[in-house]
Amino acid sequence: MVHELLSPAGNMECLKAAVNAGADAVYLGLKNFSARSFAGNFTSDEFIDAISYCHLRGVKVYVTMNTLVKDDEVDDFLSSIDFIYENGADAVLMQDFGMMMLVRKLYPSFPIHASTQFNNSSIDTIKFLYNLGIKRVVVSRELSLYEINSIDVPVEIECFIHGALCVCYSGLCLMSSMIGGRSANRGACAYPCRMMYKLYDNDGKLYNYNYLLSTKELNTAPSFQELLDSNILSFKIEGRMKSPAYVYFVTKFYRNIIDGKGYTDKDVDTLKILFNRSFTTGHLFNQNIINGKYSSHRGLRIGIVKSINKRYIELDVECLRQGDGIRIGDKGLTVNYLYDKKFNLINEAKGICFIRNTFKASKEDTVYLTSSLYLNNKILDYKYKKIPVNVYVDARVGHKLLIDINGINTYGSVVDKALKKNTSKDDIYSKVNKLGDTPYYISSFKCDISENSFVPLSSLNNLRRDAIKNYEDSVLKLDRDSKKSISFEKLDIPRTFYKSLVIKNSSEISSSYDRFYTSNFDLYNKLKDKYDIYYIEERCLFKNKNIKHSLRNYYGMPNLSISDYSFNVYNIYTVYFLEKLGYKCVTLSPELNSFECDNLINNFYNKFKFYPNVEVLYHTRVLDMTIKGNVLNIDCRRSYTLVNKDNLKFKVIYDGRLTYIYNFDYTNVNAKCNKRFDDSI
Repeated sequence: MVHELLSPAGNMECLKAAVNAGADAVYLGLKNFSARSFAGNFTSDEFIDAISYCHLRGVKVYVTMNTLVKDDEVDDFLSSIDFIYENGADAVLMQDFGMMMLVRKLYPSFPIHASTQFNNSSIDTIKFLYNLGIKRVVVSRELSLYEINSIDVPVEIECFIHGALCVCYSGLCLMSSMIGGRSANRGACAYPCRMMYKLYDNDGKLYNYNYLLSTKELNTAPSFQELLDSNILSFKIEGRMKSPAYVYFVTKFYRNIIDGKGYTDKDVDTLKILFNRSFTTGHLFNQNIINGKYSSHRGLRIGIVKSINKRYIELDVECLRQGDGIRIGDKGLTVNYLYDKKFNLINEAKGICFIRNTFKASKEDTVYLTSSLYLNNKILDYKYKKIPVNVYVDARVGHKLLIDINGINTYGSVVDKALKKNTSKDDIYSKVNKLGDTPYYISSFKCDISENSFVPLSSLNNLRRDAIKNYEDSVLKLDRDSKKSISFEKLDIPRTFYKSLVIKNSSEISSSYDRFYTSNFDLYNKLKDKYDIYYIEERCLFKNKNIKHSLRNYYGMPNLSISDYSFNVYNIYTVYFLEKLGYKCVTLSPELNSFECDNLINNFYNKFKFYPNVEVLYHTRVLDMTIKGNVLNIDCRRSYTLVNKDNLKFKVIYDGRLTYIYNFDYTNVNAKCNKRFDDSI
């Protein structure tokens, strides 16, 4: 298997860094619909330039349009799809199921990659996507390498190998949205997982207090050979919010590993300076992902505080330069003034040195290097990637002068006999090889030339420039299918008006409700022949059971099933295509407000001329986070409470497999559709 190294490009400078460091592909976002809305991202003109820059250097470009899309945004979303398709994007990365299905129908040949935001944590979800024509899936970061290797679906597998981790399953994190209206599913996450929390047990006793949900940084280098031996095709580096120096170095770091060159301890130190919250190989190799002690960049340990007085802090460091960023304790600063033992200003220090005392520090505090202009400049002083080309020149008398670059022919005037001095092969090569700022170098050169040929060198220069342009035009030439038309058949959907209740035991059965849900499998079996009851499956199962479900993951077995709110249903097209697949009822996302829910139903009717069968949550404590493992080290027989800095209280349960964090209050939604009541949390 030829592996792909996939690097982030938050802006054009980062894109060039990734390409020149050896990336096989880059992923980037436009100004809208990107799950990193706070990255620089690309304007339309920048995107066209990015496509040219990458394709001329043999690098693919994948566009991230992996946010959930509301009905009033669909036209803009599809216009963006039109634009990136017509201008040469190699694939589009998506989360929204309705938009996936639309793009599959409008552009059947356009590769779609299912974002990790789609929660690709189940082999059944992956089969479901493959059967719908999805070319690649970005597997959930919660999957182990063993699980990934057991995916027996002929779909391309993409996997994160380095960078920031989410503590929650991607696509299932609602905490940022529920707290402050900044949806992670819409690219606007406020990172509540990086905040401090107090954890109380159910007796009200303080159990823990720190950055309890803050993860380490993923770094798979120590076990990378196992990844090379796996069925993972594409190795993905996280970091569209990172600097060009970070992108270049991390890409080069993994390029060297993939190419068999390995890495050194010094390389790891550089990784630490560029960004780290301490490293882990993650769920891939069943390692702990929680840092807990701090949530920000820590850097590389370079020394300690020796002494402190009113004016200066004495340091003993391995190496420190003026302009470096350092962290002492919990305080970070830029070293604008650096002094030697005689308190003379210096540019660089090794051993004892002094900085101004501008904050409270303690003797023996550790000093960490968190940024280095010297290092950044050194990293970015890189060589530009050159592409090998095969060149053939025909300079025989009586033939049109020909320059062939990788099979693309460019012709000049007929070659004349030399009246005085003839043109040699060396003359030809010296002119053709003047590739200057082009991204090419000649890997093989062949020339047929007569002994008495004469080629004006100015003509050869002009023809070389024309040949390069013709070759680049051939590389950038697009052969794309035209956009297809799409029609929507009327579905025979029996619209019901149900009130649903989640129950734990049979005593909770009430005639006030029409439909029941339970996560108790024995209770489901006991009542399934008497009531309209659905089994609420466990979240994020690698393999599912084929029974009458309230589904929490996208599966290819919708008959008699109802989609849970974890399906992130945001628009009429997701509803339409789910019901076309056979889902009996579709639950709308709790991130939609009452007005938006009503609008969705009306929009659905106006578009398709029939009403959908949908359900909304109207009284429940929404599940904000679903986390693999016992990240808080709590007892599965008890419940706990997380409390944030604003004194908001979040109920926490560990069920022996997953940790669940529930929202701090109740969500009340009123809409013209089915309602689900859940007071069992």
